[in-house]
Amino acid sequence: MQTPWSPYVWVCFSMCVGVMGTALASPLYPLYQQAWSLLPSHITQVFVAYMLGALTSLLFLGRLTDRFGFVRVLRQGLMLMTAGVLISALAWNLPSFALGRIIIGLASGLITTSASVGMTRLNNQGDLQRAAATTSLTIAFGFGLGPVVGGLAAQWLPRPLITAYLPSIALGLISIRALSKVHIPEPVTHLPMTAKPLHWRDFMPTLTLPEARFARHFALGGMCAFSAFGMFSLFASLAPSFMQRMLPWHGPAVSGLSIGVILFLSAGVQYLARPRPSKAAAIMGFACLAACNLLLLINNFVGSAWLFALSVMTTAAGHGLCNLAGMSIVNKVSTPASRTGLLSTYLIVGYLGTIVPILGLGWLSDHIGLTRALTAYCCVMGLLCTWLCWQCTRTRALPMPAQ
Repeated sequence: MQTPWSPYVWVCFSMCVGVMGTALASPLYPLYQQAWSLLPSHITQVFVAYMLGALTSLLFLGRLTDRFGFVRVLRQGLMLMTAGVLISALAWNLPSFALGRIIIGLASGLITTSASVGMTRLNNQGDLQRAAATTSLTIAFGFGLGPVVGGLAAQWLPRPLITAYLPSIALGLISIRALSKVHIPEPVTHLPMTAKPLHWRDFMPTLTLPEARFARHFALGGMCAFSAFGMFSLFASLAPSFMQRMLPWHGPAVSGLSIGVILFLSAGVQYLARPRPSKAAAIMGFACLAACNLLLLINNFVGSAWLFALSVMTTAAGHGLCNLAGMSIVNKVSTPASRTGLLSTYLIVGYLGTIVPILGLGWLSDHIGLTRALTAYCCVMGLLCTWLCWQCTRTRALPMPAQ
């Protein structure tokens, strides 16, 4: 079977479908709370379960892309993702749902790493800035598609905790089938699976670091991911809860659309900002994230729909610019041999930005209430983003290497 699309398009499509499954459950959390009588900390724990799965994948399975090639790893990741989404659809209690989220997290690490490497390798233009922008844009669009599809299905379809997952399962099967048919040549360094058996050392956790002269740039690039992931996870995990005080409309479709709008606008910002230098993108991104924390802090007491809309737009701009800058920095400080390892390290820092702040927010919500917890969260993240913005202004710009 010859597929009508090019391998590059199928890799983009597969990444989009893969990350779509990761954010699909976000607008469904209030329904799970009602069905299983869950606390806010339970929701953040389920959200973090996915992130722990992703961290495990990046730490222990990061070498598989270099070992077997991005096509095989991407296809296996999609199979694992589809299985995790199916388990989530059939979940009957919190532990079974958390199991599905952990499997989805494991798959997410494989998909984002392998597809990112594949998109960079298949980029015919040889422009690493363009490859970084396309990769980051595809991730943002796929993440945005998940909560929109899940929210709309949960609002109007029967048995939403099952039917909301069906589109992701169907698209996952299409992607798996397509990747098994398209021919994507791998570099000769990728030996057949039987040529060199797997060894336990292949699964040892490793963190790849850049050359010492690029350490500051890579650290700021990692904090771009940390801050952007942290702000998005706030909306993805607890937005349905705190939005009830800020908006006159309620329901899974509203929360799903608000989360999706952040990521769709983020994708649009990344597309428009592609020609911008990574330093300028990082400065503007951190400034927008600081502003969105200030807006959320004020609106936590005012409850204005207009302020909430403005905070969503500034979050989207900051998310897009920081992700674009971070991915661009990874490409600038890496070589083809080190790119997979540095990308895994970069994503690990980003996922830590999701896990640590959100766990703290969930714990505070149980003890001092969601309003006070959100106030503390916005103050800490706002000050952090302001400091990082200042640090970026004091860091020299990096040229894009020709490779």
